Amino acid sequence: MNGIESFHDLIGRDGEWIAWWQMTIRTVIVFVLGLALVRIFGQRAFGRHTALDIMFAIIIGSNLSRALTGNSPFLPTLIATTGLVLFYWIITHVAARWHRFSWLVKGGATELVCNGELNVAAMRRFAISVGDIEEAMRRMGIKDLSQVSSATLERNGNISVVCS
Repeated sequence: MNGIESFHDLIGRDGEWIAWWQMTIRTVIVFVLGLALVRIFGQRAFGRHTALDIMFAIIIGSNLSRALTGNSPFLPTLIATTGLVLFYWIITHVAARWHRFSWLVKGGATELVCNGELNVAAMRRFAISVGDIEEAMRRMGIKDLSQVSSATLERNGNISVVCS
């Protein structure tokens, strides 16, 4: 029996019924690989959530779940997932060096309040309510909009507030 046959005996064959213990072994392998890939290349994906980070997390989860359940070939799915993580790593590093590329893949910040005045057009465009701005103000201990020199919708979706 060759190595690949032994491997398939251990984890089950793709597209066939997989025993509970084979699914458990697959889960451990996928967990260890996923954890290693995220720790090495994608740790930022789960700290700050830009659109790029969210898409990365969704696709990684989808790929790894297919490897767990045997809905896709195991090794090619893990290789494709590793390729996606490397692609994400490259994109984030390119974005860190070139502002225009960063804006393209991650977006930019938008000013919502300037010197106590609401930018209603920007708020409408991003579906930000006055209540959302007031919530951000409360987190900063600010009670009145006149105290806000600026409030910015950051590219990760948070609203940052600066006092006058």
